[in-house]
Amino acid sequence: MSEPIQARGPRHRGIYLLPNLFTTGAMFSGFYAIVSAIGGHYATAALAVFVAGILDGMDGRVARLTNTQSEFGVQYDSLSDLVSFGLAPALVMYTWALSSLVDYGPVWGKIGWAAAFIYAVCAALRLARFNTQVGVADKRYFQGLASPAAAGLCMSFVWTMEKFDVPGPSVAFFAMPLAVIAGLLMVSNVRYFSFKAWPKGDRVPFIWLIAAVLIVVLLLIDTARVLFAGMVIYTISGPVMTIWGRATHRRRARRHARTPE
Repeated sequence: MSEPIQARGPRHRGIYLLPNLFTTGAMFSGFYAIVSAIGGHYATAALAVFVAGILDGMDGRVARLTNTQSEFGVQYDSLSDLVSFGLAPALVMYTWALSSLVDYGPVWGKIGWAAAFIYAVCAALRLARFNTQVGVADKRYFQGLASPAAAGLCMSFVWTMEKFDVPGPSVAFFAMPLAVIAGLLMVSNVRYFSFKAWPKGDRVPFIWLIAAVLIVVLLLIDTARVLFAGMVIYTISGPVMTIWGRATHRRRARRHARTPE
């Protein structure tokens, strides 16, 4: 009589190392930004968030190039984004400027940390909504400001002010609405160009190479201000593009209504 076959336990699957290393590096950069802000090194904290953005943009591309995409990587990337582009910018903004609002009274102190919390929770909601729309949403556009872009807007502002020796408490009343607006734009229905569908082919017009060189030169001359200007332009482009698109749609609807059958 044969021996009974023992039930095998669940097969443990491994994870892909290379793309998750980039994701871990992005999370570490976000964590380092928080530690730097606590230590009063705000420019370093802002730079760390931008490093996290670079690493975050690389992990997905590495996974696609090496054919190592996985559901684990997707979820891990979202958690990393929450740390790097949600909690880190919120805490940097709070320690740098928003915490000083308590000097104007306890109510203002609560408004300061509430503004930081609004940014953080909006980043979490933005990431959750993005995960539920994967494979459904138009890849050419983001619905709402992407969390790395919102973090870039806030951190480029901090970096610029620090470069010109402008202390955070002196611009706290500007930093507060900036954090709230960046947070609300993340959960809005405003459309932003995603750059994911560009370029469409392997070749691009020659003028784009010249533009890329000019951007690199400008970044080398004054990195902080160029980044802040770029982030402001991109942030404004969403509402402008959305309003323009709706106005165009209304004009076409009116023309269609006037056209006889």
